[in-house]
Amino acid sequence: MSNYQLFQNDLPKQILKTFKTSISVDTETMGLVIKRDRLCLVQIKNNSDGENYLIQINDKIDPKKCQNLKTLLENKKILKIFHYARFDIAVLKHYLKINVNNIFCTKIASKLIRTYTNRHGLKDLISEFLKIDIDKKEQSSNWSNKSLSKDQIWYALNDVKYLHEIYQVLNAELKKKSLIKEYDEIISFLKTKVRLDLMGWDFDIYSH
Repeated sequence: MSNYQLFQNDLPKQILKTFKTSISVDTETMGLVIKRDRLCLVQIKNNSDGENYLIQINDKIDPKKCQNLKTLLENKKILKIFHYARFDIAVLKHYLKINVNNIFCTKIASKLIRTYTNRHGLKDLISEFLKIDIDKKEQSSNWSNKSLSKDQIWYALNDVKYLHEIYQVLNAELKKKSLIKEYDEIISFLKTKVRLDLMGWDFDIYSH
C-alpha cells in the first residue's frame, strides 16, 4: 500500500510549507446528493514531493477547525487537479466553507479533447493514457466509518495517484488543439455553476 498520513478534520500547519506547485485532490461522501450526503474524506497528493494525505471529516464539523486545509485549497499559486471538479468543490464549499482557487478539471478537459467517446470517467482516462486498470468497487462503500478498511484506503489513494499524469497529458492536448482559451473560459464559469448547483439550479440554464 502506498505511504500516506491520516489526519482528522485538518492538515497540520507545518505541512503547508511543503506544497509548492500542484496538488491532486478528491473527496468521498455518503452519496451524490450534496446537501444530504455529507463529506467524509478529503484525499490530497502533494505533486511536489509525492506525499499522500487522507483527512477524515467528522459529522457536523465546524469549518473553523479546518483552517489549514482551507488555506491550502484557497491558495491561488498552487494548482488543484480534480476529476469532476464541479462536485468536489461544491462539497468543499457546502461543508467546509472552502472556495477552491486555481483549478484544473480532468473531466472537463477530457470532454473537450476526447470527442471520439462519451466515456470520461477517471478509470477510462487512466486506462487509455497510462494503460493501468484501477478498481472502483469501493466507490459506493460506507465512507463514514471511523476506521477505513485497507480496500477503502487503497481506493482513496488511487483516486489521486494518477491525476497529475493525466493532467499533463490533457493539458498538452489542449495546447496542441488550440483549446486552452475555451477551457479557461469554462473553468472561469465553474464557481458560478457550483453556486447555482447549491442554490438548486442544477440543470442546464441555457436549455429551451
